[in-house]
Amino acid sequence: MLAIIRTILVMLLSMLICVLGLIYCLFSPRDPRHVADFGRWFGRMSPLFGIRVECRHPENVTLPQNCIYIANHQNNYDMVTTANVVQPRTVTVGKKSLLWIPLFGPLYWLTGNLLIDRNNSTRAHNMLTEIVKSIKKRNISIWIFPEGTRSRGRGLLPFKTGAFYTAIAAGIPIVPICTSNTSNKIKLNRWSNGLVIIEILPPLETSGYSREQARALSKHCRDVMKDKLDELNAEVARRESLQR
Repeated sequence: MLAIIRTILVMLLSMLICVLGLIYCLFSPRDPRHVADFGRWFGRMSPLFGIRVECRHPENVTLPQNCIYIANHQNNYDMVTTANVVQPRTVTVGKKSLLWIPLFGPLYWLTGNLLIDRNNSTRAHNMLTEIVKSIKKRNISIWIFPEGTRSRGRGLLPFKTGAFYTAIAAGIPIVPICTSNTSNKIKLNRWSNGLVIIEILPPLETSGYSREQARALSKHCRDVMKDKLDELNAEVARRESLQR
């Protein structure tokens, strides 16, 4: 019964956010400020899933005005967890097929996010080139899931190199974002589904890398994120065990 109530509420709220968002964005279409705003709107639904989200920012560190944010991509619950920390003037890069999701797809595009055709390498490369040109021209940052797909409980998958080529070419840092495990954690029929920690890590400079070293940079960033995810998952397990 609880799962049914939750599902209905989430569907209704998601439709409401999308409809109101589409109307609102028509007055300033493709404005990159919208992405963070609507990310917070979706993030506020996390209590409906019985999860408590804890967000952390690096201490005594000012996040760069222009950078590439990279985050682990687990499942559809990222919409109500990781979305909480999308920073102002940050747009995401998603696959072109997202556009065909009713209501959400048009909102995704209208808020200023970028769509890329991953099945066409030439178009994908051209899009990355355009992203490099527009980062500083439009004063934006880019959010990319470097795994390229949802991990669905398989741990942190290998990274694709597109985000790292882009960061090196644009001469901007990379900021990793780590979200503790949500795979097989959230049960809709269970009232409380525990704690999820999202942590923004300090920026990683790319100035010492050439474009030929993008793969080495991706491996370094993945190692940093893997260590942090192990740390966050251990902390969540410890804190939840104390509450039982």
